[in-house]
Amino acid sequence: MKKFFLTSILALAIVSCTSRVGNASKLGKSQAAIAGTQWILADDVANKPTLVIEQNKISGNAGCNNYFSDATIDTSAGNFSAKSVGSTRKMCSNMSTENAYLEVLPHVNKYVVTETTLELYKDNLLLLKFNKQ
Repeated sequence: MKKFFLTSILALAIVSCTSRVGNASKLGKSQAAIAGTQWILADDVANKPTLVIEQNKISGNAGCNNYFSDATIDTSAGNFSAKSVGSTRKMCSNMSTENAYLEVLPHVNKYVVTETTLELYKDNLLLLKFNKQ
């Protein structure tokens, strides 16, 4: 339980915003297709995670290691799901950003996209914000 609590705190440290701001009013509404796009985390952290979205798959670099997952993206309702995220297992000097990012990613269930930003939500809670690469 203590490990989960610490991981959750670390996850909150890298999320873009932990409030219901941003494009929350667009949640649950039709979104633009995001297959074939590349993103970089908007937060001011070292070794920013990246997100590459393909048709039914995501991948990228979590800060040190590469990661990958199957994804379910429903543009008609703005739903986004990435379960069973796998990654390479290199050790780096600072793994806190990576560990927090990989902990948060499977909890995402909604997305909102504009021309230059991608916001990933858990219900109405903004978890991650990316800028287009």
